[in-house]
Amino acid sequence: MSIGLLLPAITAMPCRAQTQAMAEHEHAKTPLSNGLTLTIDGKTTMLTVADLQALPQRIVTVHDEHTKADEIYSGVPLGDLLAKYGFAVDKTTQRKMLHSYLIATGMDKYWVLYSATEVETPEHIGDVLVSLAKNGRPLGDDGLLKLVSSEDRKPQRWVRILTAITLKPAE
Repeated sequence: MSIGLLLPAITAMPCRAQTQAMAEHEHAKTPLSNGLTLTIDGKTTMLTVADLQALPQRIVTVHDEHTKADEIYSGVPLGDLLAKYGFAVDKTTQRKMLHSYLIATGMDKYWVLYSATEVETPEHIGDVLVSLAKNGRPLGDDGLLKLVSSEDRKPQRWVRILTAITLKPAE
């Protein structure tokens, strides 16, 4: 075997210091958010955990493929939250809903996209919650708020330590 074939494999392997730094980064505590920044049509509303707790809650049972366990989350349906703060879906806003998307962001800078139709109960079979509790307890390492989708097979679009949700028109 030539040295040229081994060189890429050797240089791609992280050194001990890099491996330790990566492990420390994975286990580093990300600060908890203290609320949710909700932006709809350029209007920003700051919501505290208490504000969200005061809204009607829904409970969903989901399977977390990472933990291989069923989990029960309670929180505010995202479509209800959007309606309360300026984006109610009706005949006059249906076209806008079909041409809009949401960006959900966590304190750890992880972010995901949802089509606006995916979070509207009349339009979609699943539930997308701004969750405040898991299995009847605070979320723990997932922060004070977590975005959870009941219809995703894997929790790739769940956002732990949720801090912001922005609704944007697709242009």
